[in-house]
Amino acid sequence: MNVVIDTPRGSRNKYKFDEALGLFRVSRVLPPGMSFPHDFGSVPGTRAEDGDPLDVLVLGPAPTFAGCLVTVRLIGMLRAHQVETSRIRNDRLIGVIETPVNRAAVTELSQLDADELSGIEEFFVSYNRAQGRTFRVTGRLGAHAAEQALDRALRAFKKTRSD
Repeated sequence: MNVVIDTPRGSRNKYKFDEALGLFRVSRVLPPGMSFPHDFGSVPGTRAEDGDPLDVLVLGPAPTFAGCLVTVRLIGMLRAHQVETSRIRNDRLIGVIETPVNRAAVTELSQLDADELSGIEEFFVSYNRAQGRTFRVTGRLGAHAAEQALDRALRAFKKTRSD
């Protein structure tokens, strides 16, 4: 599947696409000492339960850049909910970059190092806490569940287009 990266690995700036201008803008700056552990982006043509395009954390050998289109193999997802003014489901899909000449070695979330996965979860918890929100991971699911979430988000986007 295609993912558009909005925030590269190592960035303290969180970027968001401004549809009216057709450009990426800085939406927030993370606190000192905090940066994105991997590239972070979204799947065009999808609608997640929070109303935004489906979020994907993209594991790759090196950071990309805001606006970069990458082909990703889904390996799993973190089932999560977020509380700001109300509780919403806000899952995080996890994928790996894959090209015709660079096949992904990891195909399932369970293949990731346990410390790596715990670090990813802690990043999302800390990131949301810095924004005044609560983020709670309620499950770790494999590639099949991530693909089902992608299918639901594709259908939800098509439904909003036909309404």
